[in-house]
Amino acid sequence: MITKIKNTNDVIAFAKLLVKEGISFHPDDDFNDYINLETKEPRYSKQDAKHRNKLMNQCFAVCNKEKTDIYAIMLEVMLKETGMDKIIPLPSSDYKE
Repeated sequence: MITKIKNTNDVIAFAKLLVKEGISFHPDDDFNDYINLETKEPRYSKQDAKHRNKLMNQCFAVCNKEKTDIYAIMLEVMLKETGMDKIIPLPSSDYKE
């Protein structure tokens, strides 16, 4: 698991990790609010949700500092990682893999 977000590449890596975990996420959402649709139980333990919320806050800070759009970056990662970029146009973002 990622422990700290230091730059835009870390923001991208975190977004990829979230996609790999199988969630459809939004940067503004609290990870305590995600549920497992099959069991109706919380998707993350309180500790795991707290850690992911902390990382997301760091993502916002990095993107603000680097003057990049966190929403465009994370949406583009999600679309590419899921293959939905074949259907949905990619947002304009400055990041390159």
